[in-house]
Amino acid sequence: MNASEKKNRAAEVREFLSTRRARITPQQAGLPVYGGQRRVPGLRREEVALLAGMSVDYYVRLERGNLSGASDAVLEALAHALQLDEAERTHLYDLARASTVSGRRPTATMTQVRPTIMRLLDSMTDVPAYVRNRRFDVLTANALGRALYAPVFDSPLFAQRGPVNTARFLFLDPAAQNFWVDWDKGADDAVAFLRTEAGKAPHDKALTDLIGELTTKSEEFARRWARHDVKFHRSGLKRLRHPLVGELVLPYEAMELPADPGLRLNFYTPEPDSPEREALSLLASWAGPGAILPAASD
Repeated sequence: MNASEKKNRAAEVREFLSTRRARITPQQAGLPVYGGQRRVPGLRREEVALLAGMSVDYYVRLERGNLSGASDAVLEALAHALQLDEAERTHLYDLARASTVSGRRPTATMTQVRPTIMRLLDSMTDVPAYVRNRRFDVLTANALGRALYAPVFDSPLFAQRGPVNTARFLFLDPAAQNFWVDWDKGADDAVAFLRTEAGKAPHDKALTDLIGELTTKSEEFARRWARHDVKFHRSGLKRLRHPLVGELVLPYEAMELPADPGLRLNFYTPEPDSPEREALSLLASWAGPGAILPAASD
């Protein structure tokens, strides 16, 4: 790890720990509060040290970005004191591993999808599905997935530059605010997902470049990136506004592909006999191989 990388890693640790500390009040931590005005919005460093069972000097060293050599017991105590959720706790461990002398070894991000996965996607004719990597590049999608995400695939952003990337679309194409019904939540989640992936793969230059591009070009992204929020992308509801079939509320699942590091299979499974199921059936009737969707009416 060179000096620049070491400095960047320390800054990541410092900002993550300080933002987690700032959000917890003494009352939430079960600490007594005495009179007088507090100078910090959350816990003081000495209060975190007390809760974690470590010296103030040692906690200050950790928050300054030096997680090198921190044991699992120390990290667990810190996670408990700062009331970290599962994603945050995992991110703390990722930061600690990246802070070691050797650092995290580069992890290859897949850019191709194996034929067996392609055949699986093609067999999923009644649910939208696609495969993306940790950089949010959409590597492939089935016919219904392309039809559902037509505004993304048709974005001018990708006319001269590929691959299709949902994070770039979300923050750099104004059409995204119409496609994502709850754009603010989608933006919050996307940044938290990217922060999580960056913690797992700190040496992924293309991922770092994407984050730098979005930070430079989008104030909305930069503001959210500064929060240091992290989140797992596993399941939930996504609200989309499709130009042909209108507003949809779709349950989704995001599954890692263990044989393909960094790749995820995302798919949507609406309830039977729901308006969403009917809308997807309509899209499926238009979305055969090579199909061109009818133009949206004004």
